[in-house]
Amino acid sequence: MKTFHCNHCGSLVFFENTCCLKCKSTLGFLPERMEIATLEKAGEGQWRVPSASAGPEQYRLCGNGVRHQVCNWLVRSDDPEALCEACRLNQVIPDLSVAGNLNRWAKFETAKRRVLYTLRHLGLSTEANGPATKHPLRFSFLADPPGGPKILTGHSNGLITFAVEEADDDVREKRRIALKEVYRTLLGHVRHEIAHFYWGLLIERPSKQDSFRLVFGDERASYSEALKNYYSQGPPADWNQRHVSAYASAHPWEDWAETFAHYLHIQDMVETGAGFGLSLHPQHPAAPSLSTDLKNLKDLEQDLDRIISAWLPLTFALNEINRGMGLPDVYPFVLSELALQKLRFVHEAALSFAKREATS
Repeated sequence: MKTFHCNHCGSLVFFENTCCLKCKSTLGFLPERMEIATLEKAGEGQWRVPSASAGPEQYRLCGNGVRHQVCNWLVRSDDPEALCEACRLNQVIPDLSVAGNLNRWAKFETAKRRVLYTLRHLGLSTEANGPATKHPLRFSFLADPPGGPKILTGHSNGLITFAVEEADDDVREKRRIALKEVYRTLLGHVRHEIAHFYWGLLIERPSKQDSFRLVFGDERASYSEALKNYYSQGPPADWNQRHVSAYASAHPWEDWAETFAHYLHIQDMVETGAGFGLSLHPQHPAAPSLSTDLKNLKDLEQDLDRIISAWLPLTFALNEINRGMGLPDVYPFVLSELALQKLRFVHEAALSFAKREATS
């Protein structure tokens, strides 16, 4: 995530802000510009975004922002849709008459919009422009119905379903411990499930599947049996030599999803670090391997190895800072050479797809 500033007073503002805390200006996110913009009232329900290059442009606040205060994205005045591009992807939202569901949904929406920002930054479309059998990305946020069955988070034919109770910290932490996971967040969930969607767009064709199988394994192995074995027996003892996480060892599809999610973790952290101009120059014997200057990465976006070399020192520093506050590591993972090979595969597949989208 890059840094944003209020166009009126110059203060630092953030991706989720709807108001500048210093000058109280109303703010909104412009997807086409990838910017948080300062808004001026322009009549009933209309807002103006001053633009030196194109003249004033008028927008509306997303309907979900107006009605439920869960979104800060903008909709062009000439757009017939009431919802923004992010909220239009929702197929089902939870029953908001149930206590707590509005807050749970709002937390998921925050995570979803952050992931959509990163996908836009990488040039990855959320629409399935490939074979007719592909489905565009959609979301359902569901609560367990009275008497069951329990809602399971997962992806099927473009539709990603989230169990909204995962937005409750106590529920999510209990499951994290039960499943022996070192990392479990709503943002991580969205990145992982979106990865399954992009497997269909980036990999599911003969020209890519053979190379995928050489790196990740044969996804034609029984998925249900693989998960059954994983949950009954746990990961293999050497999983950390070949995978980014223990769960990635369950099946090639999960290996892809976990690796793709880590790729999005890295891209987001790098852009954030670069936006703040972060650099590390420690004064001790290990300094050469712990030095970095993230603000120089803007010209290296297509070189994953150089990105990772510059990014890893940041994780060491942030992990240690978190430990100083008694918090979990920001990035509690160690990347083996085989895991890095898989990250390179994801990077190359994403770049190739983005180039096709840009020219189509």
